[in-house]
Amino acid sequence: MGEQYRAQFDAEVTFANGGGLRTDGFRLDIPGREIDDAALAALFVRHLGLLMVADVRITGRTIIEEPHKGGRGVSVDPGDPGRRLVELSHVITDGMTTLPGWPGPRISEWLTREASRANYAPGTEFQVGRIDMIANTGTYLDTPAHRWAEGVDLTGVPLDRLADLPGLVVRVPAGTRAVDRLLLAPYDVAGRAVLLHTGWSAHFGTDRYGAPDAPYLTGDGARALVEAGAALVGVDSINIDDMSPASGGERPAHSALLAAGIPIVEHLTGLDALPPDGFRFTAAPPMVAGMGTFPVRAFAVVG
Repeated sequence: MGEQYRAQFDAEVTFANGGGLRTDGFRLDIPGREIDDAALAALFVRHLGLLMVADVRITGRTIIEEPHKGGRGVSVDPGDPGRRLVELSHVITDGMTTLPGWPGPRISEWLTREASRANYAPGTEFQVGRIDMIANTGTYLDTPAHRWAEGVDLTGVPLDRLADLPGLVVRVPAGTRAVDRLLLAPYDVAGRAVLLHTGWSAHFGTDRYGAPDAPYLTGDGARALVEAGAALVGVDSINIDDMSPASGGERPAHSALLAAGIPIVEHLTGLDALPPDGFRFTAAPPMVAGMGTFPVRAFAVVG
């Protein structure tokens, strides 16, 4: 996505109708390395949605080369205006581990090219593969039926909850385990695919991936997304819920989201390649009756 910059500064705001606001060490996405105080003040006011501002005094300004975190003033990287596709799925391979202790897929051939030649004209041959796997393999989507017996399965989730959704990335600070309501509060999630970027996908396929300190969405965070009208929620961690022994086996994020008909996509990857917003997200599984979960080819269209 090219070089991206953020400004760190202190700001003192005076309002035309009285009162003021002060921030210390505020960080804000900026369009390039060079920016003056007047332009920075305007971005700051727009980012916070402040009204009736009389004056903004900027002090202690420094420019940092750092990936954008999202804001009203800066959107998609202007250095990459073209349309591009971003892969967000793990590759499914024979015997791979998705969830520790759960069986991996077995990939084989039902009809080989050699065997097929007896069925067709000379020079014509085909291969038909076979895969035996559990539904929770690779990057997959959970429907309400995964958690709730009366919930809809893969055949009952409407396409407008799975395909061409406006997307939003929530960058989870390094070292943060619990994504809660407060961390989600700055984002307008209504009607969007909300993708939680924890960075945990870097451990996929290793013992570390299933460690007790894997990041997760809290029950209260899930309820906040339900209340705000999120269309879909995804995460690049081993589970959207806390899987540590301390959780006691409870799954409040699954319970709240799926009860509200909000699909969940787990085991995403590549979220670091996405802008904060301004992209479309798709994660559509086949329509298999009686299945509550199934692998997807998750991807985003940027630009």
